[in-house]
Amino acid sequence: MALTGLDIYKKLPQTNCGECGVPTCLAFAMKLAGGQAELTACPHVSEEAIVELEEASAPPVRIVTVGKGDREFKVGGETVLYRHEKTFVNECGFGVLIKADSDDGEIKAKAKQANELSFDRVGQTLRADLIAIKAVSDGARFAEVVKKVSGITDMPLVLISDDVDVIKGALECVADKRPLICAATKDNYEAMANLAKEKGCPLVVSEPSGLDALAELAEKVAALGIKDIILDPGADNGKDTLKNLTFIRRAALRQKFRPLGYPVITWPSNEEDEMMEAVLASVHVAKYGGIIILNDLEPWKILPLLVLRQNIYTDPQRPLTVEQGIYEIGSPNENSPVLVTTNFSLTYFIVSSEVETSKVPAWLCIMDSEGLSVLTAWAAGKFVPERIASFIGKCGISDKVKHSKLVIPGFVAQIKGELEEELPDWNIIVGPREATDIPAYLKKWSA
Repeated sequence: MALTGLDIYKKLPQTNCGECGVPTCLAFAMKLAGGQAELTACPHVSEEAIVELEEASAPPVRIVTVGKGDREFKVGGETVLYRHEKTFVNECGFGVLIKADSDDGEIKAKAKQANELSFDRVGQTLRADLIAIKAVSDGARFAEVVKKVSGITDMPLVLISDDVDVIKGALECVADKRPLICAATKDNYEAMANLAKEKGCPLVVSEPSGLDALAELAEKVAALGIKDIILDPGADNGKDTLKNLTFIRRAALRQKFRPLGYPVITWPSNEEDEMMEAVLASVHVAKYGGIIILNDLEPWKILPLLVLRQNIYTDPQRPLTVEQGIYEIGSPNENSPVLVTTNFSLTYFIVSSEVETSKVPAWLCIMDSEGLSVLTAWAAGKFVPERIASFIGKCGISDKVKHSKLVIPGFVAQIKGELEEELPDWNIIVGPREATDIPAYLKKWSA
């Protein structure tokens, strides 16, 4: 059972030094109990206390790592039910299901598609995370397919079979890549747990008969020394899956119920209705799937899901930003227009996209506004004449152009006069208010 704030406080050094970022040890203890701080923030805590407080300071949903190397995938670690309360920590993962009895061409095509799938959106690369391989009947064929897929990609693998010997055979060639074993059931959990422990692999615990039975089975597996557990509550329909996902997350976060304090794997796959599969997957992204396995990764299906995941898992307290500097759009020369705006990622990508659409090469000066959009940055004193002038003077744009025309966003037209005083050598021009008007504006410039 999780310790209370007072229990934790008794084990802290009680120096009230403030080095953890909290004024008192009691306040720090309360944050630890609520999963809002990490024990490592205290520089004076003893080794004995660290051992005793490990459970209390751990996130209510355990972080589990699948795979190794550049493509390893972390899931879990969540501390809040709703993103606006703080933020979600580790993105849910998308995987594609490959059945071992499929023909080699289909297997290769699915694995290659998953490996190469990549989309760029507001400066981030969106891609799938795992490949799940399901044994159907032949253990030798399963091992062959696992080896084949492993040779195509470094993506983490999910090995699916209730037969311990089948999983053991496949692990011979991929155990060093730390695949996720799926699954331990009430009939095989001891053997599966021993195998997972021997190979150092995370393990799915599957029990479709109810959450009480799932929690009991997870406790039994944990007692055998398995810490990295993924839960599979199973369900016959979308309503029951959503109910299970919600109850599991609430039990872990609100009640600190450790047996359900693990990420969850879901299977929204629907071979008869691909649109319904996508709809169910979107529900699992929001509430509260950890690993979501799909039948395929066709762009029409996976791209909206990746964008939804990106939106949900973006920290609402930390706006996406791009680096301050001068960006070349097209191949600008000394006579090309110069525009300035903030480093809010969405602002940059919208403006740069519209400049590209205009076919007019331009210099886009991106100023650090701590990730705020134009109006918000202006209101917060981050995009004001003196700061803009300092940036333009230091960024080196004057060495790249012969003219002295600087285009500012139309929404801050009111700073034109002050900016002209700060930059007397520049002619300040008020640009369009809306980004969609930039192409027509720039075409007039070049006319």
